Amino acid sequence: MPMHPSTATSSAGPQPAVGEILRSWRSRRRRSQLDLALDVGVSTRHLSCIETGRARPSPAMLDALAGALDVPLRERNHLLLAAGYAPRYAERGLDDAGMLQVRSALERLLRAHEPNPGLVLDRQWNVVLANRSALALAGLLPAALLQPAFNVFRASLHPQGLAALTENFAEWAGVLLATLRRAIAASGDASLMQLEQEVLAYPNVAALAQAHPPGAVTDVPLLVPCTLRLPQGRLSMFTTLTTFGTPRDITLDELSIELFYPSDSASEALLRALHDALPG
Repeated sequence: MPMHPSTATSSAGPQPAVGEILRSWRSRRRRSQLDLALDVGVSTRHLSCIETGRARPSPAMLDALAGALDVPLRERNHLLLAAGYAPRYAERGLDDAGMLQVRSALERLLRAHEPNPGLVLDRQWNVVLANRSALALAGLLPAALLQPAFNVFRASLHPQGLAALTENFAEWAGVLLATLRRAIAASGDASLMQLEQEVLAYPNVAALAQAHPPGAVTDVPLLVPCTLRLPQGRLSMFTTLTTFGTPRDITLDELSIELFYPSDSASEALLRALHDALPG
């Protein structure tokens, strides 16, 4: 099946110029013109001309600047379009025939990780794939929290979601909120910004936000567990997050794999028992 480059960009209203977009990403990454110019091997004058619209960057220059600024592939297509070029990066779903090997590898990884929960997430942290152990935990959630998508932040922070079962909610919520803010800073994704406003409005999260303002947490503490009080017992887990190396497809660039591990021997035994009790 042929690849179809993503051209997702709003058609409502005037679109920002390529120089304005580049300047925005440079500001987001906290890079000076001098620093960025040295990084890509151009003069600060030429970079300034690009940002102010007095010079039109070539596709190769845009690729170099975007690489130095760690711009996600989806936004690199937007840069190319803004400069008058065709988008370069394709976006194929995991059900695409060309993604068969990737999807198969992800499914094998998730199965091999059982009895521990494992998830594959998109850029908004919606669950794309999950193993049976993760789906069993998702079964504890109200159906409304699984629609229109099973979102990790929403499911974990909503007062009727896993937050109601989280023993160390204040600590774990702080980790999740810091993670969400870093995801927004890295991607500039408007949907994540809307999600942040949604979860900050939850009464349990709002109370925490008042006690711990956003600027109070600068980094995620090392290996903070998520500790749940389940009907079967206490379950404490830490997580790892993995991404694809050198992706050239938007879908792969935006996917991440979250694997949960037991924090203690009692949790390891509980995960095994819960998995053994699953049908099939």
